[in-house]
Amino acid sequence: MTQDRSHLQKARRLVVKVGSRSLAAEDTSQRRVAEAIARLLAAGRSSVLVSSGAIAIGCRRLGYRARPKEMSRLQAAAAAGQSVLMRRYDEAFGELGITTAQVLLTHADLADRERLNNARDALAALLEAGALPIVNENDTVATDEIRFGDNDQLAAMITPLVGADLLVLLTDVDGVLDDQGRRISVMSDDVTIGRVAAAGAPVGSGGMQSKLDAARKASRSGANVVIAPAGLPSVLDAVVAGEDVGTLFPAAGGVMKARKHWIAYTLRPRGAVLIDAGAERAILGGKSSLLPVGVLGVRGQFNPGDSVRVITAEGTEVARGLTRLGALDVARAAGKKGAELDLLFGAGGHDLVVVHKDDLVTT
Repeated sequence: MTQDRSHLQKARRLVVKVGSRSLAAEDTSQRRVAEAIARLLAAGRSSVLVSSGAIAIGCRRLGYRARPKEMSRLQAAAAAGQSVLMRRYDEAFGELGITTAQVLLTHADLADRERLNNARDALAALLEAGALPIVNENDTVATDEIRFGDNDQLAAMITPLVGADLLVLLTDVDGVLDDQGRRISVMSDDVTIGRVAAAGAPVGSGGMQSKLDAARKASRSGANVVIAPAGLPSVLDAVVAGEDVGTLFPAAGGVMKARKHWIAYTLRPRGAVLIDAGAERAILGGKSSLLPVGVLGVRGQFNPGDSVRVITAEGTEVARGLTRLGALDVARAAGKKGAELDLLFGAGGHDLVVVHKDDLVTT
């Protein structure tokens, strides 16, 4: 399936993600990235670069023969490699008259609403000043609890944060392949994806499945997404020219507001609320809050304000949201309404809401 991509020519702000494997492919890769982004900037397209590579560089500097599994060694490699990564970018872009700015983030920075707004304001100020933000995960301090997982996910979260209308995920394959091994030009719901295997020892942490997930998340924010081959000469020029390269994920219809995108795709659920068929129908209708009467039970431990998954009795997730009650109170209120809630929680108990519709996103 092919589709006219001329609308990509109108993209005014891009997020470009390049991975460790792509950077490791050749010594001049960072210079090529700099030259490609310089052409975007010269054409009036502001850009944000999300770049991996610190850990891979650090492993070589510290003499590690392979990417370590221990968190402490990964953090050490990140510390040893991040300064070199930025120096190389600073030199490559500096020769082209472009000022770079290092932005290191953890998942916790974007999961907290105040810190997220601070990050948004800082990125906006850099772009307004004409600088190029180069974003990476702060691997030196990141632990499993606060990691994004990989920079594909980080790029998907950065896209709505900076109001980008195009995300380009550069990789070392031609794009997404179908079950016959052919490149998929445009992703649609009826496409059967084949298994994509990359040869060689792992250098980075991402893979094609992560890119698929990231592409779908970013497209829900109203951005077009292209998974494209980093090794193709002038690949970014080809993408913004609307040429048929890589795999296009068209921007989803019905753009998700920034706050609901944050609830659905940035926050990590702390538990789950099980609901009955009536509550499922009401939630999928899009105009109802989750009330205690539709709750069957809970899974996990969570507090008021935490993100929770809303699942059916069969285990199918239908929504995510911010709970107004802790796990114990949700369990106590499950299946009850009116006077029963007043007896349990006092006057006003009948007005209890588990997840308000303004904090609820269907998935």
